[in-house]
Amino acid sequence: MARHLIVGGSTGIGEALTKRLIEKGHEVFILCRTDPLIPEATHLSFDVTKDSFPEIEGPLNGLVYCPGSINLKPLPQLTIEDFQRDFEINCLGAVRAVKSYLPLIKGEHAASMLFFSTVAVRRGMAFHTSIAAAKGAVEGMARSLAAE
Repeated sequence: MARHLIVGGSTGIGEALTKRLIEKGHEVFILCRTDPLIPEATHLSFDVTKDSFPEIEGPLNGLVYCPGSINLKPLPQLTIEDFQRDFEINCLGAVRAVKSYLPLIKGEHAASMLFFSTVAVRRGMAFHTSIAAAKGAVEGMARSLAAE
């Protein structure tokens, strides 16, 4: 049985992945702001913009970072604070997660980390400037981590 940590695992893609891993017999830890509807997972209440990452005992076979944000506005309507918040949630939260849990992942054979992005990074989409910038940073971070 593998052990996985899913940051943002209570809704959407994170919730679906949590359910799938549990169905396959894996142990899953969820860090999220909302109460998950998956009693088989270990839930740790957490906000990537405010809290220190909680300690988890033992090795992890996988880390999945799902939190995201989206400000669908034209650039003139976006504030610097919008960009900072999107970057904080999407990129810096992912960096903090990796720094917090890398020692638990590093020693595991075939361990992995998964980060979510957006098609807006590659395609360029109207009103996606802030999220594309933040998720583009996540993609760069993921490629650099893979090289390490």
